[in-house]
Amino acid sequence: MTVSEAGRKGGQTTSKKYGPEFYEKIGEKGGETTSKKYGPEFYEKIGEKGGEATARKYGPEFYEEIGHKGGQKVKRLIEEGKKRAQGKVSA
Repeated sequence: MTVSEAGRKGGQTTSKKYGPEFYEKIGEKGGETTSKKYGPEFYEKIGEKGGEATARKYGPEFYEEIGHKGGQKVKRLIEEGKKRAQGKVSA
């Protein structure tokens, strides 16, 4: 058995034993610890790096596309809200 296989097997065993709540709890603790240790500047820096990497990978067209999709969804939700307010569509 390789080290990778052993790690995978151990992870699966831990997952079965403790369930998803275990991972949520330890993830939350890790996030809180990181936040206390590094502060908001840390998150600003990694967010900026991620944004730059995304921009390089996908280009400006990507942002145009997701902006358009978001705008269309907002438009649709507003229209649905108006119809509900007029009693034309049930919730």
